[in-house]
Amino acid sequence: MDDSHSWFAAPAAAERARSVLAASWSCAVTADGGREEFVGAHTVGEDGRVHLDVPEDSALVTAAICAPRGEPSAVLEFADVAPVPVRSRIRARLWLAGWFAPEDGALAFHATRVVLKQPSGAVVVDLDEFAAAAPDPLATAEAHLLTHLADAHPDAVERLTRLVRHDSLHGAVRVQPLAVDRHGLTLRIERARAHGDVRLPFHAPADDVGQLTERMHVLLSQASSASCTRALQRQRTDGDG
Repeated sequence: MDDSHSWFAAPAAAERARSVLAASWSCAVTADGGREEFVGAHTVGEDGRVHLDVPEDSALVTAAICAPRGEPSAVLEFADVAPVPVRSRIRARLWLAGWFAPEDGALAFHATRVVLKQPSGAVVVDLDEFAAAAPDPLATAEAHLLTHLADAHPDAVERLTRLVRHDSLHGAVRVQPLAVDRHGLTLRIERARAHGDVRLPFHAPADDVGQLTERMHVLLSQASSASCTRALQRQRTDGDG
């Protein structure tokens, strides 16, 4: 792909972390030596502050009240799971270390450290950048968008492989859409015993679903104009496809 796309080819760590937080429906909380899973219990403020609504008899409430104020005493963990069935579905994990304080009938979490772990490695996200960042505008719609693409338009996914380098497709038995954000679409290329990811950057960022539709049409037009490198169905001979 053209190197001119590289400046907006992927979200920054702070934006990616906020996107994981915005799209997550559940979280795990480790505090006072115990671990609890909460589903649909947290909300996120504009500055990334997490508020957790837990039962009054939860041990977490007692731990929050008794913990020294301002000292890290809890860790929140969020998992970013690919909505389309692929190998290694955990795309990223987000950890927030800090402390809880009762606030308006809920527990407000004050983060002192933010760590984002992706396949490329773990990075500590600057707290000010985390608070100032906004989640990707497609983050909450991504699951529907990707499952629709995979289930209703497998022909389009295969056509997009024409934009992938020939050596990246060597031995491929299946290609699935793994992720999409305002900057591009990522495909998961699965082989018999391994897998890899390829990112197709958009020609310009997409700030809503309407713009995403246009960006996808551009990619598909580029793919239609490209020479067909291989027919993936010919590779589906070992039961993985």
